[in-house]
Amino acid sequence: MGYKIAVAGKGGTGKTTLTGLLMDYLVKQGKGPILAVDADANANLNEVLGVEVEETLGTIREEVSQMSLKGDGFPGGMLKADYLKYRLNTGLTEGNGFDLLVMGRSQGEGCYCYVNGVLKAQIDSLANNYDYIVIDNEAGMEHLSRKVVDDIDLLFLVSDSSRRGIQAVGRINKLVKELKLNVSKIYLIVNRAPQEELNDGIKEEIANQELNLIGVVPMDPMVYEYDCAGKPLVKLPEDSMSKKALKDILSKVGLNK
Repeated sequence: MGYKIAVAGKGGTGKTTLTGLLMDYLVKQGKGPILAVDADANANLNEVLGVEVEETLGTIREEVSQMSLKGDGFPGGMLKADYLKYRLNTGLTEGNGFDLLVMGRSQGEGCYCYVNGVLKAQIDSLANNYDYIVIDNEAGMEHLSRKVVDDIDLLFLVSDSSRRGIQAVGRINKLVKELKLNVSKIYLIVNRAPQEELNDGIKEEIANQELNLIGVVPMDPMVYEYDCAGKPLVKLPEDSMSKKALKDILSKVGLNK
């Protein structure tokens, strides 16, 4: 079973950026094989990683559903369930040193219950093929509450340097405990902090929420510049503020070994 690292937090805190930089770090450390999972319906981890995604679990599910509705049958006389399983297994995007699995979304109205279930099944079926599985969860708490990802070895809670952000990840931390999820280690990363420093009010709120702060990533103007230019953020220089801070954090949790 691969070592599972999950990244969670409220929207707009830069968790997808940090997930991409984490992937880049693992690849350059020679870890692998590695599976990256974009578990957000509004997928954009591929943009951070610099890869094109042609298919998602959501689009594959819609393709198979449409074939079933037309009643033309499936290739090789396969049953719908068998063909769906086959197509899902072809839905990986190959990157430089990793594979990427993207949840995507279903078409039309309705919730994402079905595609969430498909995602869980795919992660479970692929886990034994990889040494590391890195999951970028959607904003909020849904994937954790639905137990889309279980048996997590390392959970990073990402917040910005605001009191509301700290409170949001505090709720996620409490949910993990309430649901008795099997999570070995939980750490807080505060992202986009001015001058890489936290004021006393934020430190107090972190303590109130009983969060384990592992590190702070500063506001990095190069992240903004690369994003505006459409450059993959994994191409940031190794001495950029974000990469240097994240390397320090990952060394603290033993991912440099």
